[in-house]
Amino acid sequence: MAESEINLRTVHVTRYVTPLREGGSLPAIVEADDDFLYVMKFRGAGQGAKALIAELISGEIARALGLRVPEIVFSDLHEAFSRMEPDEEIQDLLRESVGLNLALHYLAGAITFDALVTTVNPTLASRIVWLDCLITNVDRTPRNTNMLMWHRDLWLIDHGASLYFHHSWDNWEQQARRPFTAIKDHVLLPLASELEEVDADFRAILTPERIRAIVSLVPDEWLTDESTTLTPAERREVYIQFLATRVAASEIFVKEAQNARKTRI
Repeated sequence: MAESEINLRTVHVTRYVTPLREGGSLPAIVEADDDFLYVMKFRGAGQGAKALIAELISGEIARALGLRVPEIVFSDLHEAFSRMEPDEEIQDLLRESVGLNLALHYLAGAITFDALVTTVNPTLASRIVWLDCLITNVDRTPRNTNMLMWHRDLWLIDHGASLYFHHSWDNWEQQARRPFTAIKDHVLLPLASELEEVDADFRAILTPERIRAIVSLVPDEWLTDESTTLTPAERREVYIQFLATRVAASEIFVKEAQNARKTRI
């Protein structure tokens, strides 16, 4: 598929199955009109549309880099679901999330990744560490790995806490060039011995054109909160420039990860 031809399907929620209460934003398993189950992330949850934007952009970047991520789809929620839900907390969440949300294909039978049980090879570990440095993902620690084993393969999930620069739009240019110091806590960092090789490969893949195609997937309606006076088009451009700048300056976060790794091995 050409870099400019990235598309996401849209599904319509037909059944709210069960909440996943271990998630702070109350994601849920839902069934859609294609008869598949999805883990749905709600626009009306705590971080609002920003968590969905981070999930979408980061997940599709990971996919472009050849990493396994469940299929991401837009999920349309009808207002009737809030009227049918007896739990008041969930009822409020559904009411605030009517319209377009985000969902990931549900990996039935998957188990949480455990570094003490599953060995990850250095190349894959380095690829995941590089990704998380790029997207500033703080949620891949031993306490909360946000990775699943499914059919003997490693899958990446839950990127809603990444791209945290968008919670404060000030000085995003400087933030794009900062090392990612939280990488010191990454569950796979001790195994990531091939960061320089991965850096060269991934810089070639994540061209400005590919980044623009991925960011262009974000709906305008998710780019309209009151956290900044920027228009949706201007916000979209900030995401593109932030990521393109970060890729171009990747030696900064690669060196930080390599130095942090030395203290872990």
